[in-house]
Amino acid sequence: MSQPSARVVADSISPSGVRLTTIEAKMHRYVLAEFNTHRVFSRNSASSRAIPVAKQIAAVQDDPALPLEWGANKPGMQAAAPLQGEDLELAQKAWLRARDAAVAAAGELLAAGLHKQISNRLLEPFMWHTVIVTSTEWDNFYEQRCSPLAQPEIRACAEAMRAAMQASTPVEFEAGQWHTPYVGDDEQLKPEDVLKISSARCARVSYLTHDGIRDTAKDLELYDRLVSAKPMHASPLEHVARPITATEKQLGNLRGWRQLRHDVEVGP
Repeated sequence: MSQPSARVVADSISPSGVRLTTIEAKMHRYVLAEFNTHRVFSRNSASSRAIPVAKQIAAVQDDPALPLEWGANKPGMQAAAPLQGEDLELAQKAWLRARDAAVAAAGELLAAGLHKQISNRLLEPFMWHTVIVTSTEWDNFYEQRCSPLAQPEIRACAEAMRAAMQASTPVEFEAGQWHTPYVGDDEQLKPEDVLKISSARCARVSYLTHDGIRDTAKDLELYDRLVSAKPMHASPLEHVARPITATEKQLGNLRGWRQLRHDVEVGP
């Protein structure tokens, strides 16, 4: 069974000493709403509206997101001690029966011709979910979500994120340098394309195509679609940022950094 996991994909520190970190995290889909309450984060994640139903069915059959702790019921928001023996076995079997029922219903909806943006919703409690998150402010998130009071599934993800960040050493930036997640040092890219390619890869929440090969042409096509859409799909551009100058106004949620989104929407 899979577990929550995290890895740092870009880590930078500005001349004024503000650290900006981008993390890719894998979590239980059913704790995404709790994760999204942290408004200092810029984030993008896989969409149930975009993934084919058959692919999502296969994922929840092969590797369902199971609870990490099967705590006993009691009043309040925290569970009691974990179930044991037959009670635990009954709970686990009931969860998988619910998964099987959701898979069957989603399959019927697919056969009926219903769009994936509806059919996939039935599968969400059993999905793993990948999120890319960028921020300069992490303390409150770790304090809340690494706490023993947090739900075990989001706690495990937050602990993986904190451990990945603690193991990472940020790159010292100079004024004018850009934080560009998913762009490798080994890539020979045109300078004018780097920000666009990074934004597009953030939009995918993956820096590789399905065949495992970087495709910069497709990245540039995706970027053009993002910024030309009405309304503009600008959230992936929030992960790409540079240190603000002494004369620039602070915009957005990244302290001490100016996001590409603001250059595109507002202008230099």
